[in-house]
Amino acid sequence: MLCALLWRRRLEGVRLMSERVKPDIAALLYMLHEQTQQMESNLSIREAEVTLVQRISDRVASLPALPPVTPDPEALVAALRHEVRQLKHEVRFRDVGTVQYVGTGVATLSGLPRVRTDELVTFPTGVQGMILNLESSHVDVILLGPEEGIQGGDLATATGERLRVPVGQRLLGRVVNPLGVPLDGEGPIEAADYLYLERDAPGIVERTPVSKPLHTGLKVVDALVPIGCGQRELIVGDRQTGKTTLAVDTIINQQDGLGSETPAIERGVDCIYVAIGQKKSTTLAVIETLRQTGALDYTTVVMSSPDDPPALRYLAPYAGCTMAEFLMYQGRDVLIVYDDLSKHADAYRELSLLLRRPPGREAYPGDIFYLHSRLLERSSKLCDELGGGSLTALPIVETQRGNLSAYIPTNLISITDGQIVLDADLFNRGVKPAVNPGQSVSRVGGAAQTPAMRAVSGRLRLDLSQFEDVARFARIGAEVDEATQRQIQRGLRLQAALTQPANRPLPLALQIALLLAVTEGHLDDVPLEELRKFEQDLLERVKKEHPALVGQLERTGDLTAEMHQLFLETVQHQRDAWHQGRVET
Repeated sequence: MLCALLWRRRLEGVRLMSERVKPDIAALLYMLHEQTQQMESNLSIREAEVTLVQRISDRVASLPALPPVTPDPEALVAALRHEVRQLKHEVRFRDVGTVQYVGTGVATLSGLPRVRTDELVTFPTGVQGMILNLESSHVDVILLGPEEGIQGGDLATATGERLRVPVGQRLLGRVVNPLGVPLDGEGPIEAADYLYLERDAPGIVERTPVSKPLHTGLKVVDALVPIGCGQRELIVGDRQTGKTTLAVDTIINQQDGLGSETPAIERGVDCIYVAIGQKKSTTLAVIETLRQTGALDYTTVVMSSPDDPPALRYLAPYAGCTMAEFLMYQGRDVLIVYDDLSKHADAYRELSLLLRRPPGREAYPGDIFYLHSRLLERSSKLCDELGGGSLTALPIVETQRGNLSAYIPTNLISITDGQIVLDADLFNRGVKPAVNPGQSVSRVGGAAQTPAMRAVSGRLRLDLSQFEDVARFARIGAEVDEATQRQIQRGLRLQAALTQPANRPLPLALQIALLLAVTEGHLDDVPLEELRKFEQDLLERVKKEHPALVGQLERTGDLTAEMHQLFLETVQHQRDAWHQGRVET
């Protein structure tokens, strides 16, 4: 009875469920039809594959059988003997050294009795190193790659080759590392040649005196410390005083609007910017500035960052100088900026201490002077027989709290042909570029200055020096007479007229027009707060009213009496317009 009751309840549940779920018969039939068609198509594909395999098998079976291969031992032996007779017997010797010590970016090897300085050696990991120092019992090597995987006892093989870098016109507009490897992602470099990093500087007979000016576009530099093609002018100053900005403005001022695709003989000055141990963000900002102003088209950037091996920071200026030298010997005028040699000296000190070389003053090795002298001596103005090219160097060195008597700054001051000293106090007072006229000097002098600039800047340095002397008394509250007060006011306007915004170099003709106005006393009644606006209006008037005069002065560099009078008349017209505007307001 209980089993029958349970069975009846189960049948009742099935009946109720069938009443609730009413299947869609048409949908079920359509789905079965689709699945049947898919199965038929798969079956036909398999039948086609089987048919193709069968046809291939039948074709292979119908081919004639290959004749059996019967080896001929005597002919095989004769052929081998003939090949052996053609071989040349020779003994090859390979210099092999053993790793005795591995440090951060350096290694010390024993053996290698026939290697030379600057020769490349190869380690088992594939990393190459360059011989830096030769001793009687060992050699010191700087690594051009990571030291991971190199251990004591490993064998290093001498290559017999010295380090070379690519050179040529195709490097202009590119960003490379000190080994010439492109970093800008624009593909490989089409090098005209590969040259050694270390080369002898041109001799005295191969040089000619510096006489051609290289304009920076900065009024205070072109007027007070003129630079010539082939000169070495040091830029020295504390941190964050505008050293890199001054050098970049000089590069921007070499722009002629023709670009790197123009034949070299028609272009202006080619430029090399070497970033030595600079932060990547700083170097990228410089590259972006050059790109925005169009100066990157004729500039090669050699980049070594702080996270690179110390060997790359040590080799960076030599690589950039080699690239610049190739262009110089092609008859080109080249400008190279080393930013900066303080970090270069630090990298060499790091390598020397890691190699356990005896330290000297400020822990620098004894040959630190030779490190920079052999680099900067390669800058020169070649004679006409060698093409008449020139290599102008603008090395940068950083000081601590204006201490020019530190070791590295004094070394570089004695090597170079002058220095541009940037003063932190002037920079903090808003005088930019913060050039100290009393400590800055160019040993080439007026020989590297156009006659027009020499004529208008003759008394400029003296006036500024006298202004600084009397301004000190005024700052401490001393009483001054009326003549001294006028001198101070004139000096303030001279100083304000020589200030200039960053990345906005001026052509030579516009510099001369402005310097004429301020040295002739035409700006004495212009308030200091309105001097910048007056200067901009004056330059716009000169460009608009005398374009032919500006072009002629740019070409010849001579300021005739007629030009002088026209400039003064333009200044007077601008003064009248300025006074009229003040009356109306």
